Amino acid sequence: MTDLSKIKSTHRQRGAFIYVRQSTPSQVEHNRESTERQYALVDRAVALGWPREQVTVVDEDLGLSGSGIDKRCGFARLIAAVAMRLVGIVLGLEVSRLARTMPTGITCSICVR
Repeated sequence: MTDLSKIKSTHRQRGAFIYVRQSTPSQVEHNRESTERQYALVDRAVALGWPREQVTVVDEDLGLSGSGIDKRCGFARLIAAVAMRLVGIVLGLEVSRLARTMPTGITCSICVR
């Protein structure tokens, strides 16, 4: 994100959530650079104005396939926080890390507004 005017003070009053995920244990083991880049999004949130103590890393879903949303407790925790209006920004390297199926994606976009 380069247009910082989209981030308002109301966003910064809520938390910044970093969603870290890879789909298989093999990816976690062999693509360590990707995992490190995802964790580095904490620094990006801080650079965007969130205090470090307001940045939450959600990484419980590392190594889990996205095919079963009921098995992704990190994603469920993230969506619950969004629904409770605790989230000012969600950072991830790829939006597909959140949801690839249309119904879940629609739910996410509705919650974030």
